[in-house]
Amino acid sequence: MLKTLLSASLAASAFAFVHPGLLHTTEDLARVKGHVDKAEEPWNTAWKLLTSNSHAQSTYQASPQEVVYRGSDGTHSQNYPRLYNDVHAAYQLAIRWHVEGAEEYANASINILNAWANTLTAIGGNSDMFLAAGIYGYQMANAAELMRDYSGWDAAAQDKLKTMFVDIFYPLNYRFLTTHNDQDEYHYWANWDFCNLAAIMAFGVFTDNQTMYNWGRDYFLHGDGRGAINNFIYHNFTEEGTGKRLAQGQEAGRDQGHATLDFALLGAIMQMGYNQGEDLYAVMDNSGLAAAEYVAKYNTGYDVPYTWYNSYMGNQTVISENARYTHRPGFERIYAHYADIKGLDASWTKLYRDEVNGNSTDSVEGGGGNYGGNSGGYDDLGYGTLLYRLKA
Repeated sequence: MLKTLLSASLAASAFAFVHPGLLHTTEDLARVKGHVDKAEEPWNTAWKLLTSNSHAQSTYQASPQEVVYRGSDGTHSQNYPRLYNDVHAAYQLAIRWHVEGAEEYANASINILNAWANTLTAIGGNSDMFLAAGIYGYQMANAAELMRDYSGWDAAAQDKLKTMFVDIFYPLNYRFLTTHNDQDEYHYWANWDFCNLAAIMAFGVFTDNQTMYNWGRDYFLHGDGRGAINNFIYHNFTEEGTGKRLAQGQEAGRDQGHATLDFALLGAIMQMGYNQGEDLYAVMDNSGLAAAEYVAKYNTGYDVPYTWYNSYMGNQTVISENARYTHRPGFERIYAHYADIKGLDASWTKLYRDEVNGNSTDSVEGGGGNYGGNSGGYDDLGYGTLLYRLKA
């Protein structure tokens, strides 16, 4: 199966992919540009936050590495911050190009992508290398997807980047999801599965490979690990007084930093599917919403019910208070879809979104570089207020 997918990865597909069609479509980008051009709030404030970010400047210089290391292998120093900083820069510059139209931003973005395509030979480290291949893989594919129609980025350079995705990132994504690093399918936490299947889906779209995209989507729907939506949703509850469904995610008993990370990744998976005409948000009666409402309610200071979870670390008998009230971007995307597009009750998600943004009318969601220098601040591409907010 791996050999088949790899050999077919750059072949033309009979499936009519939407381009750009990962986190953002042409219509999405036109909507954002319209808000910015009119200086409408809160989009204008969000735009100013992005354009003031050091990653979003045309003078940004890439720092490509031959081998990226995440996690200590006992020999090499970890250097993966070079990758996530460059990925976020390529993405933010791509957004600037779409909104402002200035080629200096387009050229700066593709210079970063080309530098990595011409340099990277491997991803290493300990088991954390699978996180690097997943998180930064799907994020870089999103930056590339935004630049694919830029006339200054020739087909040969794009093909080199596609080859890098297929030969270096994808084998790690596929290996993890099919072997779970030689552990049983429930050993790892859901975010490990989510990031790797997000990468496979993103690579499938960017390389026009239907087989690859379908494999990732099908894993989300029917896979055997915790990244399959039916395995991520560990228990359903009915909220007293409202009758609303709240769904306990797999990492609720671990810590809230990772429990909220799940939704940055889950939201990306659902959004990419939705933009390709497949409503992954609606799967299992809008389970993405029920799970987001659960984690959002708890992380805004309210109690939620909990059912014990038997992890590889032992029984988790109570919901974790570790890192409770974590503020993480990604919930703008979830709220916009469920509340503004579908008209569903996402009140806890909105409360969490507003607290992340600062709970004031002029506060907005940031992106890489706005949440500190550690990897957690780069787990989501961010700028959700600018890019996903549908109503003021």
